[in-house]
Amino acid sequence: MNKIFRINMSNLTTKCESVPEEWAGLGGRGLTSTIVAAEVPPRCHPLGPNNKLVFAPGLLTGTPAAQSGRLSAGAKSPLTGTIKESNAGGTAAQQLARMGIKAIIIEGAPTEDKWYRLHITMDGITFEAADSLVGKQNFAIIDEMIDTFGPKIGVLSIGVPGEMRMCAANISVKDPDQKIRSHGRGGLGAVMGSKKIKCITIDDTGASKVPIADPDKFRAAAKIFAKSLLDHPVSGEGLPTYGTNILINILNEAGGLPTKNFRYGQCEHHEKISGETMHDTIVERGGKHKHGCHAGCIIQCSQVYVDRAGGYITSGFEYETIWGLGANAMIEDLDDIAKCDNLMDDIGIDSIEGAVLLATAMEAGVIPWGDGKECQRVLRDEIGKGTPLGRILGNGTGMVGTAYGLVRVPVVKNQGIPAYDPRSVKGIGITYATSTMGADHTAGYTIATNILKVGGYVDPLTKDGQVELSRNLQIATAAVDSTGMCVFIAFPALDIPESFTALIDLLNATYGLDLTADDVTELGKKILKIEHDFNTAAGFSKQDDRLPEFFSYEPIPPHNAVWDFTDEEIDEFWDF
Repeated sequence: MNKIFRINMSNLTTKCESVPEEWAGLGGRGLTSTIVAAEVPPRCHPLGPNNKLVFAPGLLTGTPAAQSGRLSAGAKSPLTGTIKESNAGGTAAQQLARMGIKAIIIEGAPTEDKWYRLHITMDGITFEAADSLVGKQNFAIIDEMIDTFGPKIGVLSIGVPGEMRMCAANISVKDPDQKIRSHGRGGLGAVMGSKKIKCITIDDTGASKVPIADPDKFRAAAKIFAKSLLDHPVSGEGLPTYGTNILINILNEAGGLPTKNFRYGQCEHHEKISGETMHDTIVERGGKHKHGCHAGCIIQCSQVYVDRAGGYITSGFEYETIWGLGANAMIEDLDDIAKCDNLMDDIGIDSIEGAVLLATAMEAGVIPWGDGKECQRVLRDEIGKGTPLGRILGNGTGMVGTAYGLVRVPVVKNQGIPAYDPRSVKGIGITYATSTMGADHTAGYTIATNILKVGGYVDPLTKDGQVELSRNLQIATAAVDSTGMCVFIAFPALDIPESFTALIDLLNATYGLDLTADDVTELGKKILKIEHDFNTAAGFSKQDDRLPEFFSYEPIPPHNAVWDFTDEEIDEFWDF
């Protein structure tokens, strides 16, 4: 990957640049965050012309290495006001990598009220009129692009909430089955909408393979790496069988399954929405209980969820979405939850923020608790059409809480808190508080060690060791996010020494380097510090690294735990 495309939406020009030496060793999150930190004024308006939207494949994306098909998107977030990186599967990352494109930097904003489609080929990038796509949602756009260019076309698009620059809007990515994966968190769809880009199409005709400096070493490392993924009980057995939704029953048992807008840690109807029930339902109806989000995925934690007649409802049906609608919003019917997931894919909003904001709207009395049909209507007819109510909801959980005068509003840096209660799983609370991205479980997934006992065990109900655990995982995750690898490679990497060694060997074999484990750790530290410095310059302080107050005075059953870290204890996170 030796090309960087810079797209100026103010004067509708493109420029192909060579890769600066200081960016040569970066990819994925490491590259998007470095570019945003270097080129975006920290205090700029996220939807103004000075913000930039950056796409970057990972360092290993496009190679035959398993799980390496992730694309990073970065910008200043309109939801959090912080730096943001969100990565997704789909086909775009591998296409861009094979085309030799290391990054795409989109800057400026059109002066005229016109919409555009960017078309990327081996000859460059062109601006195409896209006014006919305005008002369309993601599935219709993908279908139209397939009809125009054929099934191999890569597509990134936004729905109506992205056009309207709602802060929960995501960027959708076409997957190998012509469905959708998402750059979900942080409202990057609104940034794409602010650039008046409705859609990006990628035609990689003529692209060659990603060059590998030492093919023999690469093949040997790839074999060890893939074997470790399949040998580990989580990545090789649990996730392929039940998907990420295997966590419903596990978190319920641990008392860490946030229920009815974070009132309780256990949910009475957990069996109805569990991974085991979902698996049996899919098998009985003839769907797919294992499925990959990109070529080369061998974990296959995704699935295709179908209705009683075998018709498609949704895919990529994740634990966090099912938790948010099923336990936190009290919807008991898995079909209703699946239909909401499909609607969020179609209109293009983050399914975590979407689920949390719907539960918050129930707290406000806007939607009855557990009413899955009304949630579908609100998603389709309010948020999806941008009505006044839809615009309040579509701007995220924090906006809903403010609009309706609520106190129990589960956000950190204005981003909705995901599916693990920080009072009864304290390590993840440190991650929510200190992540440079706002509340983000993937930033430092302590559930692995606190609950699944991967990489050792730290008691989730005590404070001991949680700051160090979160710090180490956030450093490692920042590095993994730079490789283009799925975050679930962390399970074998934490337990099987050969797995982590093989990952480093893959990098060395691809680029002819001699990296060590310490080099990878230093890369993770450097990324976190770059992101933290950006946020500080944007006006954030230690006081923003805090959880909502209600966690400190509302004990959560069954453990009756509260959030009891002092400010000084939380601030120790940045002592590295």
